[in-house]
Amino acid sequence: MSSLSQAVQNSDVRQLGINPNHWYVVALSSEVTNKPMGVTIWQQAIALYRDSTGKIHALEDRCPHRQVKLSHGQVMGNELECAYHGWRFNSGGECAVVPHLAENQKLPNCKIRRYPVKEQDGFIWLFPGNVEPSVEPLGLPEWEHLNYIATVSVINCNAHYSYLIENLMDMYHGHLHQDLQAWAEASLQDIDEDNNRVDAHYVAQSYYKIDKIWSISQLFIPALRRLHLEPLDVSYIYPHWVSTLGKDFKIYCLLCPVNETQTKAYLIHFTSLNAFWRLHKLPVWFRRFVKNSLFGAAQKLLDGLVVQDVQMIEEEQQAYLQNPQRRNYELNRALVSVQRLMKSQVDLG
Repeated sequence: MSSLSQAVQNSDVRQLGINPNHWYVVALSSEVTNKPMGVTIWQQAIALYRDSTGKIHALEDRCPHRQVKLSHGQVMGNELECAYHGWRFNSGGECAVVPHLAENQKLPNCKIRRYPVKEQDGFIWLFPGNVEPSVEPLGLPEWEHLNYIATVSVINCNAHYSYLIENLMDMYHGHLHQDLQAWAEASLQDIDEDNNRVDAHYVAQSYYKIDKIWSISQLFIPALRRLHLEPLDVSYIYPHWVSTLGKDFKIYCLLCPVNETQTKAYLIHFTSLNAFWRLHKLPVWFRRFVKNSLFGAAQKLLDGLVVQDVQMIEEEQQAYLQNPQRRNYELNRALVSVQRLMKSQVDLG
């Protein structure tokens, strides 16, 4: 057995928790309204809601009165009201109102946890740690940039988050996707790593070249695609993932690990329009119209990739649960670096 395979055998990451002292994505901005929304980040149930001003808040998803979910209630002004007895809680998690309180009774001195939360780049970012955040959320500058067309696909898989990250970092599994893949013949060139990230540098044959006004049609018409060599870089920037293929495509995967065998994530695909210099001279309102009109242009492609990947990831998880002593014979050294980063981050948390 190779030393590489032995290193993987000695590093079982399938029971790892997360480092909570990072920002995780729990929802799209558009998903959160003044109707409470329940989400879960690593076994912690959280209620998200907007107050009367539209500001996002995140509270522990339980009413301390009878322990039912506050996300089943409603927002009253700036307070979250429990559906059971109407107790209300302010954005700090303090009990603010109890209906039918007797004259000689005081408000109960109960408080639920408030989570730091930010609305940024089209997503709701949440910090589940018990310390004050010392890091910022991973930025998605392409989200608002007029030269990038976005497509979003939601990943829900019944598997530990490590399987998803390994899948994303392993560019050799393009064999699975066939006609849905944007590239072929990936070859790992180099790996850089530190305490916060792993960067794997591949080269691959890309099917797409977005350099003509009609080039976007390559997403829909396979016959127009032509193979050409491009750099393919994939990065695990704990706890999220980023990929770039040449100058035309950038992809993010923003993670929300739910528990040891369930992971949610948002996959965001950006197609660049930077090559269309004439487009950049047009009025901003028109460029924004183009950007908004083409939102979701790669939806069929992206959703197809997700379905295929999730099937494999869930099969990996089931195989592990049935025989956790059985180990993989891993040949991609990028995955060894990724597992090492996962373990070191959990130790830091």
